[in-house]
Amino acid sequence: MSFFSNFNSEKCPCQITGNPLNGLVEKVCVEVNKVFDACIKQTQEEGLQLTLTNLTPTTPSYPLTFISAKSIGTTGTITNLQIDRLQDRPNFARVQATITIPIEVLFVDADNVEGKGTSTVTMQQDVIMFVPEPSIIPYTVNSVVSLVSSQGVYQQDNNFVISACVTLILKIVMTVDLLMPSYGYCNIPPCQDYSQEVCAGFFELPLFPNTNN
Repeated sequence: MSFFSNFNSEKCPCQITGNPLNGLVEKVCVEVNKVFDACIKQTQEEGLQLTLTNLTPTTPSYPLTFISAKSIGTTGTITNLQIDRLQDRPNFARVQATITIPIEVLFVDADNVEGKGTSTVTMQQDVIMFVPEPSIIPYTVNSVVSLVSSQGVYQQDNNFVISACVTLILKIVMTVDLLMPSYGYCNIPPCQDYSQEVCAGFFELPLFPNTNN
C-alpha cells in the first residue's frame, strides 16, 4: 500500500464528524507557489515554419519526409514580457509576451532511415489577467505549453511547414507563506511488494478431488 492508497481509503476526521475543526492539531506555515491567475488558449495553427537543428543522423539523405512533431517538456520560454495595468480595472493588467516552445521533429530520410531534430515555435500572447499589487516578494509569469503535429511538408535546407495543435497556459505565480490547518503528520504505511501471483488459483484447489457425486 502507498500513501495515496491509504489516503483514499481513510476518511479525515472532518468527514466522519462533519466538524471541519475536529482533529485539528495545529496551524502550520507552508511555502507554496500561489497561482493568482491563469488562462488557457488552444488553437490550431497552420503554416508553422520549422528549421531543424541537432539532426540525428547528422547527415541524412535528402529529401526528408515528415513523421510527427511534439513539444519537448511542458515549459515555454517567455521573452518580451510587458505588463500594463488597466486604469479602469484595479489589479488587472494587459499581459503581452512572446512564448517559445521547444520542438522535437521525427522524419524519414531518402534512404528510409528514421531521424530526428529540434526546433522551436514562437507564439504571441496578448491577454488580460489579474496581477497582484507590487510587494517585496515579486510575482512571476510562467507558461505551460503543449504542441503536437502529424501533418508537415519538407521544404529545403532542413525546413518543414507543419500544422499543429497548440495549448498555451499563462500563470501569474508567487512564492508565498500560507497559514493552513494541520491534522498532524501523515501516516505512511509499509510498501506492498509487487507479485504476479503465479500460483493464484492453484493453491485454492482442493488437495484431492471431490468424489461425493
